[in-house]
Amino acid sequence: MALKIAVAGKGGAGKTTLAGGLALYFSKHHDVIAVDSDPSMNLHSALGMENPRPITELKELIEERAVVAPGIFNINPKVDDIPETHSSSRENLKLLVMGTVKKGGEGCMCPENTFLSALLRHLVLRRDEVLILDTEAGVEHFGRKTAEGFDVMLILCEPSVKAIDTANRVYTLSKEIGIKRAYAVPNKIATDEQLELVKNKLDFEVLYPIPYDEEVVKADMLGVPLADRLPSPTALKSIEDIGKFVEKI
Repeated sequence: MALKIAVAGKGGAGKTTLAGGLALYFSKHHDVIAVDSDPSMNLHSALGMENPRPITELKELIEERAVVAPGIFNINPKVDDIPETHSSSRENLKLLVMGTVKKGGEGCMCPENTFLSALLRHLVLRRDEVLILDTEAGVEHFGRKTAEGFDVMLILCEPSVKAIDTANRVYTLSKEIGIKRAYAVPNKIATDEQLELVKNKLDFEVLYPIPYDEEVVKADMLGVPLADRLPSPTALKSIEDIGKFVEKI
């Protein structure tokens, strides 16, 4: 099953919880590659997996494959072996951690960015697994088109004006880079009033809300997958419903 899902939203909105929950849901029946491109690199805890070495720390490999001469980079370096050689895995699930690029700014053309861009293109265009990308917080990454080529974008939104504004901006940018389907996922919803606020202020379609759930807080504190806390916490049920919806697209 080839399905490419990007999970976006404001920092702290719950992207990693959703990305991890979806990866575990899809891995029950499909091969899955989960990609952590958030600088906090916490997706492994939501999956109950070891954190593999971040790709950006593979300095010698990147230098060998991406650098042709000083200041000249190969924009199509060999990356097809990376998912097998530099991931952690469990059953049908692989985890790749992109890491951070410590120098340069928006649009930085450095070996690390060149290599990461090539790797993501390969994962999106050449692989036939379910791919789930836990994106950088906020909207800055859209300038580098890191989500281009994805089938679906899920945009997390908490019940706050700032989070709603961010979600609307992310949606607009997702359309600009050619993502055909983008949906809002209200998160940490404690009351019907909060849900109505989010629905009324968002400019695009809203999927199943994820309720505020103490088990999510406890799972984050312990660094364990949400599914390990209870067989069926309310938040986990909502994430599985989102997975079922996306699966039918």
